[in-house]
Amino acid sequence: MNHRQPPHALFYPFHLCHPETLTRLLTRFASVHFRDFMAMQLTPMTGVTAFQDRMGMSFPELIESGRLIQGYDVSGPLSSLVTEAIDRDLRDPVWRAQFHAALCRDRRLQRGLFEPSHAVRIGETVVPGPAALLHLMNDSFREEPFDLARVRTLSKRNPTLEEGYLFEYGLALVKTSASLVYTQMLALAHQLQPATDSSAHFTLYAQSCARENWVRTNHLLTRVGY
Repeated sequence: MNHRQPPHALFYPFHLCHPETLTRLLTRFASVHFRDFMAMQLTPMTGVTAFQDRMGMSFPELIESGRLIQGYDVSGPLSSLVTEAIDRDLRDPVWRAQFHAALCRDRRLQRGLFEPSHAVRIGETVVPGPAALLHLMNDSFREEPFDLARVRTLSKRNPTLEEGYLFEYGLALVKTSASLVYTQMLALAHQLQPATDSSAHFTLYAQSCARENWVRTNHLLTRVGY
């Protein structure tokens, strides 16, 4: 009698997850796969600093048993394929509305993009983190047109305060979209099923899948009590 083999999961959009989430994933999937931190290079002079931590550092026994796979590289310059997919997200009014709603309400997404508990540099001005986040929640940003070319232009040196806010919002859009585009690419290349414990990213990825006619396998683990 043939027994159906359990599927393999790709955790998204982060390179780490809560240990309880990992435990729950391992009850449903034969293995759980993780990308490395996404150190995206926006321009030759602008990028995101990488973090070297990996899930396997805390769970070496799972690495040895083959139940935890890591090391998928999603850093460096954005390819033309990724760039085009990001621009389609940024020009999609449904996706943009979902992103802005999550930015206003979802603390998990906020923490993944900003450090609201610390002062942040907006353009050439240092702004208290809560004040910066509150400004970025203004509904005018939801209606502001963005594509990758504009965000790159806004990354120039010596911006005004308002240009600084536009850049931060645009960069948040790009980072969020890129993480989901890489999710689809890795899942397709390695026959993995995307899984997350972030409801905001689950919703955004579902919208991208529907619009792009991507395979819509998408798992959400709701966090309760942790």
